[in-house]
Amino acid sequence: MEDLGQGVRSVRPLDAVRREARRVVEAVRAAWRGPGRERDLVVQSLKAAAAAVIAWLVGGVWMGDPLALMAPWVALVLVQATVYSSLVQGARQFGAICVGTVLASATLALTGDTTGALALSVPVLMLLSNWPRFGDQGIYAATTALFTLTSGMAGLDGVGHRVGQAALGAVIGVAVNALVLPPIHLRDVRENLATLARESGDVLRRVAADLHEGDWDAQTAAGWLNASARLEHHLDALRSARRWSQESLRLTYGPLRALHRVPHMPLPPPDEDERLSRVTGHVTALTRALAVAVDGNRTPAPPEGAALRSYADLLDMIGEVCNAEGDRLLNGSVDSRPDDDREERMRELHRYLQERLREHAGLGAEHTAVLGTLLLQAENLWAEILPEHDEILPEHEER
Repeated sequence: MEDLGQGVRSVRPLDAVRREARRVVEAVRAAWRGPGRERDLVVQSLKAAAAAVIAWLVGGVWMGDPLALMAPWVALVLVQATVYSSLVQGARQFGAICVGTVLASATLALTGDTTGALALSVPVLMLLSNWPRFGDQGIYAATTALFTLTSGMAGLDGVGHRVGQAALGAVIGVAVNALVLPPIHLRDVRENLATLARESGDVLRRVAADLHEGDWDAQTAAGWLNASARLEHHLDALRSARRWSQESLRLTYGPLRALHRVPHMPLPPPDEDERLSRVTGHVTALTRALAVAVDGNRTPAPPEGAALRSYADLLDMIGEVCNAEGDRLLNGSVDSRPDDDREERMRELHRYLQERLREHAGLGAEHTAVLGTLLLQAENLWAEILPEHDEILPEHEER
């Protein structure tokens, strides 16, 4: 047993290395294939490296400064995900560097000793680094003080040197980010919208397949709940992408935007985010209703077999529409509306389920509650996923 345990422990690290290696290979392939998040990361990384090299050439080679560390350092970290964030972070970092340099020089002049200056300035600067005005750049106040004191350039000349180099690096970093393929994150919103629609369709079709099999229990329902919970993570990613896209458009109007290949398709409006958010909510409510129905400690009971299979058919068709909607959101070349035969089949299923709902009402409230809730969520999903078309309900049954 001990040998077996050692063997398992030796295999697990290797498996982790293999998984990481596969992820790296997949990321490289994705970056090579075409535009996407992976290629954006490559571009930003190369831009940051280029900004650091340019800053060193200007500060260290052209200006002949043998201690031109600040310029490439600042330039490197200021190639941010958006031009606007580069400016904001640059202002914060420049302020932190100025504070660290001035305080380090002042404490050295007061104590006349490097160790004493470190003991006095670094604790204060570490506390000051938590000031919200500095954001996540506050730590540079303390690190700049360390560089200033340990390099022996803490006098008036040293202050001017550090501040001047920081300003040079900030200008180069922001300029490279703004003028060389400025980052404009419009693709992320469209991709996240498409992913959310597709994942919603996949959850619905998974539920439909399990309902068709008929042998579903609390464990199966727990899997549905976990799948619907993952939709919330995709929704959070969509909201984050929307914020990044809006920020990436700031300060990149006019000629700057022409320097990058902005997607020709317009950015989907924020209303699309809200619509997919409602779809996610309906899918979650649907899976919760099914989980309650299978729970033996709860009163509501699942529908009878024929109604359940018909509902699974309807759910599978709505899931297909969600998948097609994902394709439409991504490239705009796919009509997500089902053909006439499928739409008529969906109407037939709806009419049949309405009849079964009336029959369930005679069996007791516990049967009616679940089928009525499931049917309502299916109708809500149809109304949200294809809002520009007529609803599935016939005219005499419209809500």
